[in-house]
Amino acid sequence: MKFIKSLYINNFFFYVLLGIVGLFFCAFIFPTLYNGVWFIVLVLTTFLVLDILLLYLARTGIEASRNTPEKLSNGDLNPIQITIKNQYTFPISAKVIDEIPFQFQVRDFKIIKNIKASAQEEIGYDLRPTERGEYYFGNLNIYVSSPLKLISRRFTFDKDQMVPTYPSYIQLRKYDLFAISNNLFQYGIKKIRRIGHTMEFEQIKEYVQGDDLRTINWKATAKKNALMVNQFQDEKSQSVYLAIDKGRVMQMPFNGLSLLDYAINSTLVLSNVILKKQDKAGIFAFSKKVENRVFAEKRGSQMQKILETLYNIKTDFFESDYSRLYVDIKKNINQRSLIILYTNFETMDGLNRQLPYLKGIAKSHLLVVIFFSNTELNEIIHKKTGTIQEIYDKVIAEKFMFEKRLIANELKKYGIHSILTQPENLTLDAINKYLEIKSRGIL
Repeated sequence: MKFIKSLYINNFFFYVLLGIVGLFFCAFIFPTLYNGVWFIVLVLTTFLVLDILLLYLARTGIEASRNTPEKLSNGDLNPIQITIKNQYTFPISAKVIDEIPFQFQVRDFKIIKNIKASAQEEIGYDLRPTERGEYYFGNLNIYVSSPLKLISRRFTFDKDQMVPTYPSYIQLRKYDLFAISNNLFQYGIKKIRRIGHTMEFEQIKEYVQGDDLRTINWKATAKKNALMVNQFQDEKSQSVYLAIDKGRVMQMPFNGLSLLDYAINSTLVLSNVILKKQDKAGIFAFSKKVENRVFAEKRGSQMQKILETLYNIKTDFFESDYSRLYVDIKKNINQRSLIILYTNFETMDGLNRQLPYLKGIAKSHLLVVIFFSNTELNEIIHKKTGTIQEIYDKVIAEKFMFEKRLIANELKKYGIHSILTQPENLTLDAINKYLEIKSRGIL
C-alpha cells in the first residue's frame, strides 16, 4: 500500500503511450506495422519495470530537510532553504512541492532541480508574511525521477513544522547601528543643531580639534598649561512611551500589511534605539481599552519583553476610545514623558473629535502624533487626466491630501508635534523625530 501511494506516473509515460495508440491506428491501415508496435509496447513495459526497480531498490533514496528561521519577520522577505542529498548512484530530477502555510495562499509552488549522483543541492525561496501569529508548514514533498523519467517516487519530510511570525526583527538589525553611532547621516537620518545646554557634565579632557570652543574650562587650562574642555553627555533615563492605536483607523492595508503592523514594526525598532540611547522605553496599545502595557524601563530584558508583547497584540479593530487613553495616561504616567502616538486621521472632523484629549495629554507630556499619508492618492494626483471622471477623482484626491496637511498644522497650533509619513518610511521618520527631540533637548 505504501508503495502504491508513493508511485506516480510521469507525463512522459503518457506521451509515449499516446504515440503507441497512434501507431496502432496506423497499423490498422498498414498491417505490417502491427508486430513492430507490440515490440515497442514490450520495450516500454521493460523500461517501466526497470525504472521502478531503479527508484525503489534503494531504501532511503534521498534525504531532505526544510531549514527555516527560528521565527519569521513580519513584512520582510524571509529565506527558506531546502537541502536535498541524492543517495542514488545515478543523477535524478527532483520536483519539490513544499506545502507553504495557508496564510500565503500559494497553490502553485513547484521547484524542479537536477541533482548529480551522490551529490547535495541547496534550494532557496523567500516568504513575506503580512500578519503576526503561528505559521504551519505541511509536508515537504519531493518527487524523484530517474534518467528514464517514466515514473516518480514521492518522498515526504518535515511534516507539520510551526514557525511563529514576530514583528520585523530584520528592521531591528538594520537600524541597530543608528542607536550606537554618532554618524547619523545615513538613510536620511539628519544631524540636528543642539539648542541650549540640557546636558549633564561628564569629565574634563584635553582639547582636540573639533571640540566646541565654548566648552573650554579656563581654570583647568591654567593649571595644566594646556587647553582643557568640559565634556558633556546627553541627559539619560528619560521615559519614552510608544502608544499604538489598534482601532478601526489602523486596519487599512498598504502593500499587504496593515497600518497596525507597520506601527508595531516601527515600535520594535524605535524601542531598541531608545534603550541604546540610555532612555527608558515603554509601550501600550488601545482601542476600546488600554492594554498590552510594558512600563518604561531600561533593564536588559526590556527588549525581549517588548518583543513578546508586540507579538501578542490582537484586535477586532473597534472604534478607539481616546477619552480612556487620556484617563489612563493621567493615572499611570506621572513623570513628564515623551509619548509617541501611532494613529491615523483622514479628515479634520476625525481630528476634532479627539483633539480635546490630545490637548489634555500634551499639557503634561511631550506628545508626537504619527499619522499616515495615503500613497494611493498620490498615484491619482500624478496621473494624467483624460476624462471628466478622472478630473473629478483628482480634485477629490488633492482635497484629501490637503486635509492631511491641515491636520498637521492644527496639531502644531496646540504644541503637539506630528509626523505625516508614508507607511514604508514610518520607521525612519519615527527614529528621526526621536533623535531630533533628544538632540534639541525639548523633553
